[in-house]
Amino acid sequence: MSGGLLPDSALVWVAALLGLLVGSFLNVVIHRVPAGLSLVSPGSACPACDHPVRGYDNVPVLSWLVLRGRCRDCRTQISFRYPLVELTTAALFAATAWRFGWSVYTGAALVLVAAGVALFMIDLDHRRLPFSVTGAAAVTLVVLLCVDVVLHGGDQVPTAVLSALIWLGVYGGVWLVTAGRGMGLGDVALAPGLGLTLGLLGLGPSLVGLMGGFVIGSLLGVVLIATGRARARSQVPHGPFLLSGALLGMFTGQALWEGYLRLFGLVG
Repeated sequence: MSGGLLPDSALVWVAALLGLLVGSFLNVVIHRVPAGLSLVSPGSACPACDHPVRGYDNVPVLSWLVLRGRCRDCRTQISFRYPLVELTTAALFAATAWRFGWSVYTGAALVLVAAGVALFMIDLDHRRLPFSVTGAAAVTLVVLLCVDVVLHGGDQVPTAVLSALIWLGVYGGVWLVTAGRGMGLGDVALAPGLGLTLGLLGLGPSLVGLMGGFVIGSLLGVVLIATGRARARSQVPHGPFLLSGALLGMFTGQALWEGYLRLFGLVG
């Protein structure tokens, strides 16, 4: 891992462009995976008129702007969420490249970000985290992180494994105690991969990411109840909070952890 070394600016721009392309694919994943549809065929088509989307109308963000957010054939409005997913993925890819630079860990982090964007939206829409996405992400993460260990040594492996076990223990424990009402098995399946990835950055970032998901969820819950948009017993998908916490730990976890330790006088 390159830690906090700043990468070349070219890498950031390449990552942003890659993020746009990946974001376009993630829109397909978000729509088709919950419906049990193939990601390969048939090609993209307008859900209103069923006319196939032309290649030049499938350019990330730009096509949506040129078409003014409407189908070329039937003029049905195209949701803003499509370019939003593409832009968000591009921004997160660029931030990841800037944060970690040229490293195998960057590849693992990008996999985590891409899967996270898809799972975030799917959980909001369907209140579930498909095992096909979490499983594919987990296998890819393990392979890339193993390559990183081979190239740079395995000093951080014990911490990463401990981190994965902590995440699994916490989320598995909550699932058992609440009999599945607090969160689903998809959250439990996703947790170890997040813990493993953050654990390679250190136990501090991992714990910040773990606690961050619950803190973010609790704060948003209070806001929703206070504004009358939810009740105390309302069920809200936890996946977005889990993923947001992991993102917090990945980007700012070490700084927040050190600040926490200084606040309580645990370090000088």
